Amino acid sequence: MGSDGSGRPFVSIVITVRNEEQHIAQLLESLALQEPPFEIVLVDANSRDATVPLAEAFAAKHPGLLRIVARPSSRGGGRNIGVREARGDFVAFIDGDCFADSAWLAALRDHAGSRAVVAGQTVTVGKPRYGALERVELFQGGYDVTYPSCNLLYPRSLFAELDGFDTRFITAEDIDLNLRAVQHGASIVYDERAVVFHHMRGNFVRFLYQAFWNGYGRKQLTEKHGNLWVRYRLRRLLAGQKGFISWARLVAALGGYAFRVIKGRSSPMQPVASPGAPSEG
Repeated sequence: MGSDGSGRPFVSIVITVRNEEQHIAQLLESLALQEPPFEIVLVDANSRDATVPLAEAFAAKHPGLLRIVARPSSRGGGRNIGVREARGDFVAFIDGDCFADSAWLAALRDHAGSRAVVAGQTVTVGKPRYGALERVELFQGGYDVTYPSCNLLYPRSLFAELDGFDTRFITAEDIDLNLRAVQHGASIVYDERAVVFHHMRGNFVRFLYQAFWNGYGRKQLTEKHGNLWVRYRLRRLLAGQKGFISWARLVAALGGYAFRVIKGRSSPMQPVASPGAPSEG
């Protein structure tokens, strides 16, 4: 689908959710304020709370704007389903525990192109001692590929060329997708005006749980793409570990990494070469 006559391309906003009744209304209302033309595709992974009824109430209030797809799946699998259901030439991803600034989609759309991945600024809200920690960056072809999928815009044609998210990943499926996009000749454009607010984990245990599985996903990346450690800015990583919270996150992530090392011996993740992509390692 093209534009609405304004020359601005039609964008499908894809969301995957499960049990997000606490945040879903705020998210959807923030999306209703975005620059048209767009649609919202919500993929629900069998929520057992009021997520779907709240989404249905929003859909009734905004006819034709939201479509709900009920399909149990992983996070990456749910996004793949959402893209298959999408009608736009571009797909924008945001998560169920986020909400968007009113200029978010307009800023992403400013850079829309057939070979451009567009990333925005993700601002954490909640406990500031958690939210102040920076991402562990990973670089491919001069681009930071760790921009999270809670704030990304992809050309639908490029997404299809890459076969979407790799559903074998527990986490880091967005890093894998961005890395493969760059290998296929895409650029990654960052626009700090495209702001998404992400609710931080509610307590320290959940924060460490997330860090553990992030480390697990980083190990999965090395299994698929070969040795990536040379592409991390390790000096910056270690220099950034200041204070108990920061070191605790690093230790939890290393624990997840080690757990995948052990588990991978019995259930390895076989490398998959993307069509036309250079081999890794």
